[in-house]
Amino acid sequence: MTGSSDPGPDRIPSTASEWDQVGTASDIQHPDPPQGPPARQRLHPLSPALHGAKSLVVVIAGLSWSTLSRVGFGWFVAMVIVLALGASVLAVVSWYYTGYQVVGRELRIHEGLLWRRTRAIPLERLQAVEVVRPLLAQLTGLAELRLEVVGGGKTEAPLAYLSVAEAAALRQRLLALAGDAPGAVPAAQAQPAPAGVESVPPPGRPLHSVSNRDLLISQLLTPQAFLLPFGVAFVAIQFLSEGSWSFIAVASTLTAMAGVLLQPVRRVLDDWRFQLARDGDRLRIRNGLLETRSQTVPLHRVQTVRVTWPLLWRMKGWLRLRLEVAGYAAGEADERNRPDRLLPVGDRPTGEMIVAEVLPGVALSSMPLRPPPTRARWVNPLSRQVLGAGLTEQVFAVRSGLLVRRLTIVPYARLQSVRVVQGPVQRLLGLATVHADTAGGAGAAAVDRDLADAWALAAELTARSRAARRAG
Repeated sequence: MTGSSDPGPDRIPSTASEWDQVGTASDIQHPDPPQGPPARQRLHPLSPALHGAKSLVVVIAGLSWSTLSRVGFGWFVAMVIVLALGASVLAVVSWYYTGYQVVGRELRIHEGLLWRRTRAIPLERLQAVEVVRPLLAQLTGLAELRLEVVGGGKTEAPLAYLSVAEAAALRQRLLALAGDAPGAVPAAQAQPAPAGVESVPPPGRPLHSVSNRDLLISQLLTPQAFLLPFGVAFVAIQFLSEGSWSFIAVASTLTAMAGVLLQPVRRVLDDWRFQLARDGDRLRIRNGLLETRSQTVPLHRVQTVRVTWPLLWRMKGWLRLRLEVAGYAAGEADERNRPDRLLPVGDRPTGEMIVAEVLPGVALSSMPLRPPPTRARWVNPLSRQVLGAGLTEQVFAVRSGLLVRRLTIVPYARLQSVRVVQGPVQRLLGLATVHADTAGGAGAAAVDRDLADAWALAAELTARSRAARRAG
């Protein structure tokens, strides 16, 4: 019987060599314990200070100059301090109980003290991600992350505020998890943009940079700019007729003049240094002076492209391009909060180039647009010659507008529904309107088509939409 040097399961090793063969307890492989959800992340500690500063501005604006005249300067300052302190305390409490975490393919936002609330946002619904830096955020090196999702009437989950590096890394991670960019850089390897990089072109292949000079001229060629002298004259007449040069009168006059000048100035500030680039299957947009925006839009999320030719711009051959992305284009009441700019101002060749990047194979100069029948002049006597609708291989296009000419381009794969609508006058004339609805809610409408033509157009749109979805 031959002996064995290997220790059996019931035999205690007796030599040093046998102990070496068995090994130590640290060499034994144990299964990893199950991991729970990642830890909840808080916003930047300076967030309450920025929210408090914004609240202070709102408080002062809410009290108005008339309150100052009634209570006096001392009580006015005391009211501002008390209200600002209260708002700051609420901001600190809100920050302490607010956090976020990424669990699988879901972003969870936790907030609330007395009433706890958790919002779970599936990342497959993600449409666009913005990094926004208001003036105070720029001064403190912070940024705000805004997410736009399918079906949202407004921004779904504004995370205000994060550091610039954290906001950029989180944006990259969310887009990668959403599956919008195959082969996207993992969050751990992403190289976030450092603070103060707004003047650097966005990543990817540069497409176009808008001249600030053209931007200024374009705002001078608007009805608001032409009405500015009349508004200033009206304010000046009101000021002189009062016969009072008190502080309250001067402040009220300046406030009124600021309101008159606000809209064109705001547009210039919002679109300042506008830069557009393409990074794989995404658009990278950066713009803004006092409030900078860095936006990422996956191209396959684009629902509609709108081309606009304002009346006074047509003499210079300029146009404007806007996107419709499901979740925000039609949901925001304030135009400033709609991050849908594709080209604030540019000539036709530039517009052709950008449209071809967003919708490959689509050319603005070769749209087969057919006008409505002659009897439509009874419904649209002035704009009948401008109206038009047509189908190309990739898109459905509709033209409308008399003073401000518009062209709406809808890819077939983005159509959600097709409707044929007849009003009472249209029924008398044998006309109908064909509505092509998208997930963004606006879509396009071919107005006052012949009834038989309208039904044929609706059937063709339905068939092409079905085929495009199968191919995609």
